[in-house]
Amino acid sequence: MKAATYDRYGAPDVLTISDIPTPVPSKNELLVKIMATSVTQVDTAFRAGAPKLARLFTGLTRPRKAVLGTELSGVVVEVGDRVTRFAPGDRVFAAAPGGFGAHCQFIAMSQDAAIVRMPDEMDFAEAAVIDNGALTALAYLRDTAGLKAGQTILIIGASGSIGSYAVQLAAAMGAEVTGLCSGANVDMVHDLGAAHVVDYTKVEFSQAAARYDVIFDTVGKSSFPRARRALARGGIFMTTIPDPSILLAPLFRMFGATGRARMTATGLRKDALKTADMNLLKDLVVSGKLVPVIDRSYPLEEIRAAHAYVENGHKRGNLVISVRH
Repeated sequence: MKAATYDRYGAPDVLTISDIPTPVPSKNELLVKIMATSVTQVDTAFRAGAPKLARLFTGLTRPRKAVLGTELSGVVVEVGDRVTRFAPGDRVFAAAPGGFGAHCQFIAMSQDAAIVRMPDEMDFAEAAVIDNGALTALAYLRDTAGLKAGQTILIIGASGSIGSYAVQLAAAMGAEVTGLCSGANVDMVHDLGAAHVVDYTKVEFSQAAARYDVIFDTVGKSSFPRARRALARGGIFMTTIPDPSILLAPLFRMFGATGRARMTATGLRKDALKTADMNLLKDLVVSGKLVPVIDRSYPLEEIRAAHAYVENGHKRGNLVISVRH
């Protein structure tokens, strides 16, 4: 089968389209023919090996796994003898096991992995981009922040993959949402449900008068020392990118600073929890209460261009990779 592979860290040109063996499902696994996947910031970070802390997951000196890709949608083509939950022909979407392995034509997964059936109303492209962004946003808002109706929240990177979902979910939870993005995306973020939108090229949020119960940095562009100036008393700063200042947050409080800081490895949650959330999210998509924002689509053969586009930092929502057979 065709797969986008890499054997060293670096720029997008370390990626190559290779022929590798098609996996054979074990007795408890299903083989999925991948129709769509995505490129996310997780993929570009793992490919670059930066920040260096990411190499704890990928390999200290060289990648341990050759195929990136955190999420996918496709069709079940084969099942093992012990598989009872799925059958050939089922349309499914899934979080790739361990956050790897979706940038290819086929993947073998346990029937107990984070995989659910797709509703007829969903197409492969929108189903493929639910897992990374929406699962992350939901877990941070609901579980890490404990976001409540009436609270104020600033979402940094509000037009990105995680941010575009976070704006919609936070608004649905009854929070007063302020989105931080570039001027080109202000209207889109308003349309997603933000009550206020701040153009980061014109306003430094940490110097403004507004104070927030929650600040959610979905793109790792801020830090706790910077963001705490904009936190209300007892507020929480959350980031999706490993940040050394998170470890120092208790020291700030010792010297009278307010606010808490958290970074949560949502990808390491148990598959059963992910599956329950995926079923919730797909119902929200079908009902029109949650809209996957798709910027553009590339074929798998143009994976280098896709990585370069995500890395330039101006992606709106999600980037889809279509997989041809």
